[in-house]
Amino acid sequence: MTSRTPAISTDITNLFATRNTHAVEVAILQPADPFLDMAGEDLRRRIFLTESETGQTLCLRPEFTIPVCLDHISSQAGTPRRYSYLGEVFRQRREGGNEFFQAGIEDLGDRDTAGADARSVADAHALLSLVLPGQALAITLGDQTIFEAVLAALGLPRGWRMRLARAFGSAPMLEAALADLANPPRNSQLSGPVAALVLDGDLDGLSAHIASGMEEAGLSASAGRSPSDIARRLIEKAELRSVRLSSEAFSALKDFLAIDVPLDRAAQALETFATDAGLSLDVALEKFAARAKAIEAHGLPADKIRYDAAFGRPLDYYTGLVFEIAADNGDRPLVGGGRYDRLLTLLGAKTPIPGVGFSVWLDRIEALRETAP
Repeated sequence: MTSRTPAISTDITNLFATRNTHAVEVAILQPADPFLDMAGEDLRRRIFLTESETGQTLCLRPEFTIPVCLDHISSQAGTPRRYSYLGEVFRQRREGGNEFFQAGIEDLGDRDTAGADARSVADAHALLSLVLPGQALAITLGDQTIFEAVLAALGLPRGWRMRLARAFGSAPMLEAALADLANPPRNSQLSGPVAALVLDGDLDGLSAHIASGMEEAGLSASAGRSPSDIARRLIEKAELRSVRLSSEAFSALKDFLAIDVPLDRAAQALETFATDAGLSLDVALEKFAARAKAIEAHGLPADKIRYDAAFGRPLDYYTGLVFEIAADNGDRPLVGGGRYDRLLTLLGAKTPIPGVGFSVWLDRIEALRETAP
């Protein structure tokens, strides 16, 4: 290990103790498949992979949310339950070391979605206020649920909704998807057997064909996307090429993504958009307004909280609220978090368990502390 425990660690763990959390430690070596399947393209390509002597693909933990959720499932602990952590994660990074510390809270099983979301934002803000006293902070919120509700209300087919939902959180991916939606690309040339399987929508047959080709080429199915994932994407792409969104619907989608307002004006801005576009978003808007009210009740600085309709985070498991907190006028987030209500079921939980949480980049905080006057 080349990194050192941050000097602010004790202050953070003491704060966690006052926030009714259970401190948890998870193994550094983790099964790789959950991250490869659920973490998102950006994190997948930064993971350090290895293999056990039995052939299981493992990785150095690149984040804490999935390991904490796996530990919760295996322990069969009751809910609601709040976990806190502080430890190293390992990712390939363009800037900074590949080993660095993160801390955070994962809040599992609270059925009061608005209240738990607001508490997560407030906990993250309290942590930063503690370790960066006097530093002005800017909070940016997005909402995967609102975005997906707009896509459904516009009548987009499932394939397009899935592609756009996956792109949410990555500006280049979202821009590329919108460009293809406006002008669907021509069919790419595929080999005869693949083209036939794609045309038939034969997911099982196409997956088997791709797996066979990967095996012949000596490629590991666990080193990237699985054969079934590749097959699903090929079939989706073929379906997407047959769809062109009307100019009115495309314009409405662009208008939605342009919404960027202070949180105390966001609910009204969304209601106005829905009315003008003739879309029914009632349920999603009610939940959004309830969360905004719950956040306001925590007394956070209203003038430093914005809702950006195009804002997301590049992790595939988010389902609702997403947020980041940065130093005012800072170019890198200090905190990132969000809601992940489907994750625990995908990881093997027998019943659905809602979840929301955040993580803090401690190396970025330390850098700010070193430059503070």
